[in-house]
Amino acid sequence: MHFEEQIKQAASQALKELYCIDIEQNTIQLQKTKKEFEADFTLVVFPFVKASRLSPQQTAQQLGEKMQSLLPQIQSFSVINGFLNITFDKQSWLEWFYTFGDNFLSIANAKNEAPVVVEFSSPNTNKPLHLGHVRNNLLGASICNILEAVGNKVIRVNLVNDRGIHICKSMVAWQNYAHGETPQSSALKGDKLIGNYYVLFDKEYKKQVNELIDKGLTQEEAEKEAPIMQQARQMLKDWENDTPDVKNLWKQMNEWAYSGFEQTYQQLGIYFDKIYYESQTYLLGKELVKEGLQKGIFEQHEDGSVRVNLTADGLDEKVLLRSDGTSVYITQDLGTAVLRATEFHPKKMIYIVGNEQNYHFDVLKLILTKKMGFEWANSLYHLSYGMVELPSGKMKSREGTVVDADDLMADMQQIATENMQQLGKSDNFDDLQMKNLAKMIGLGALKYFILKVDPKKNMLFNPEESIDLNGNTAPFIQYTHARICSLLNKADKQQIDISKQLSVNELPSQEKELLRSLYEYQNVVEQAANELNPSLIANYIYETVKIYNHFYQQTPILRENDEILKTFRLQLSDKTAKCIQHSMRLLGIDVPQKM
Repeated sequence: MHFEEQIKQAASQALKELYCIDIEQNTIQLQKTKKEFEADFTLVVFPFVKASRLSPQQTAQQLGEKMQSLLPQIQSFSVINGFLNITFDKQSWLEWFYTFGDNFLSIANAKNEAPVVVEFSSPNTNKPLHLGHVRNNLLGASICNILEAVGNKVIRVNLVNDRGIHICKSMVAWQNYAHGETPQSSALKGDKLIGNYYVLFDKEYKKQVNELIDKGLTQEEAEKEAPIMQQARQMLKDWENDTPDVKNLWKQMNEWAYSGFEQTYQQLGIYFDKIYYESQTYLLGKELVKEGLQKGIFEQHEDGSVRVNLTADGLDEKVLLRSDGTSVYITQDLGTAVLRATEFHPKKMIYIVGNEQNYHFDVLKLILTKKMGFEWANSLYHLSYGMVELPSGKMKSREGTVVDADDLMADMQQIATENMQQLGKSDNFDDLQMKNLAKMIGLGALKYFILKVDPKKNMLFNPEESIDLNGNTAPFIQYTHARICSLLNKADKQQIDISKQLSVNELPSQEKELLRSLYEYQNVVEQAANELNPSLIANYIYETVKIYNHFYQQTPILRENDEILKTFRLQLSDKTAKCIQHSMRLLGIDVPQKM
């Protein structure tokens, strides 16, 4: 039984004996003790003062005395402003340390249930993945890891946006200006080649709009009449009508994009259990809309479009099919949601999509639940994350001002290489080892810097800051892991056996602080799973590493004369390294044995 459960059980019994009140254990509030006070756990007493008819301080004192008699493992307690601070004895902590062993990393508690379906990435086949996609992918992969760590069956899905007007823009530009250029002929990744033509379309479109305005058209008229935009709209109609030459060009360019995406995913360590394509799901969505129209759920507008009126629900009127019969994003999302519910019968469907789509997912859930009556759609959850910006400002795909994901990863590895060389570390590795280490450090820095920020917040990405060996960064944590590995290797050469259970005479404050931090790990992972927030784990392991480094610098380990204490400190170091490795793996980050 964990310490929190023991405290709540003792508190519940004490309240019954002292004040004749029955309190459910799950309603008893426990907090982590503030750093300025020396204790393990803090019990919030204020909810009980009405029953005790005493001051908070008197209530806490009585509770502390009664709980200590019921639970002898409580070594001491103190009362601070109505809060009851509780300290467990040394033996309890040692029993936890040795009884659980590495099991403190085993958190699974939700096995044999329906799966959780997590959609992330969702690239468009008209451009390569960029920094914004990197945050999406890293959040998605990490959240899946964390959900699995607490025992969920997770299905990672990707919905590729491979159709629509934006795809047609790249196709039109390639058709007009490419002169047959291919990834092979240009030595470019396919997704980058297509992205170049998406940017070119926007430039040509703006040029044509300005020319039409000069001829006397209004801005709105010019945007509609621009020949290149009319070409794109016609191409979308031709695509939905299965015009052979349009479909063939579309297939060819999409294959280029898929090949490029796969290379980027492999670099990031991203994989999916199933990939959906909008081109295959939008028809199901259209059928659902047509059925809804026949049932009177949706309405046909006078311009021929199909819409749903959500004004009574605090939203507005939403177009589900355009007047020319073509579908919109919400159309295929309706189809995809129904398809997944039928395929997987999930207990939850999570969409990891930027906060600019908050309204979209409000509409999607409202239509599926309230309008179409799908009970399972109440399990839909939109993890709305903030935007990533650079010191130079916002990124725009159409204008070609985005930070390409591949270029970013290459830059991070280059910065890592240069830093290692400046520190003289490169002398310790051959070329291949140096390359692998630079990749581990560079990608780790990128991933950690993004994941340490609460997903809901906007963030500023600074490559130089992310790779600093000091501060809240992956390289700082990775270096600590390598330091512990070096320490354990030295102990192994000295034939020190760290596998045996010890009877330690005392538990010094620095060792106790590290033990407490390791104990917190399960709670942190469970909280991260409940809140879908990897930053909780990132910041937890940073704080734990800080505690370890202070312990390492202030406490003799291999130089300790007391053999039992030396071995115990090595065991603590070993557990810390395993906690670092496990937590960083949940973030998708590797840690080196040597650095």
